[in-house]
Amino acid sequence: LHSQLFVAELQGRMSETPPKAWKSGLFDCFEDVNTCCYGFWCCPFLACTVSRRFGENYCLPLSCGVPLFVPPAGLSLRASIRNKHGLKGSLCEDILASCCCVWCSWCQMHRELKEHTPVVVVMQQPQT
Repeated sequence: LHSQLFVAELQGRMSETPPKAWKSGLFDCFEDVNTCCYGFWCCPFLACTVSRRFGENYCLPLSCGVPLFVPPAGLSLRASIRNKHGLKGSLCEDILASCCCVWCSWCQMHRELKEHTPVVVVMQQPQT
C-alpha cells in the first residue's frame, strides 16, 4: 500500500507543468504606467483592487493595518497568486518582495491579474 501511494504521488508530480515566469518583473513598473501611478499615489486602493480581482474581500489589505507598513495580506495574496497561476518563486521571495518593495509588489500582482482576468464585452441588440 505504501509503495502504491508513493508511485501515485510521483506520477502526480511528473505530470505537473513547470512553473512559468511572472508576466513582468518586480521592477517593471513602467510596462504599465497607469498601474505604476495608481500604486505610487494610491497604494492602499491598488491593494484593495488586487484583492478584489483575485476574488477576495476588497478590504482584506486594510484589515491588518496600513498595507504600506504591515504586509501579511500582501504576502498571503502574493503567495496565493503565485501558486494559483503556477508562477516561479518561493515563499522567501514573496516575503522579501512584500516587505522590501511594497509598492512594486502590489503593482506586479496587479499587472499579473490584469493578464489573467478575462474581459467580458456585453453587446446589446440594436432596436429597430
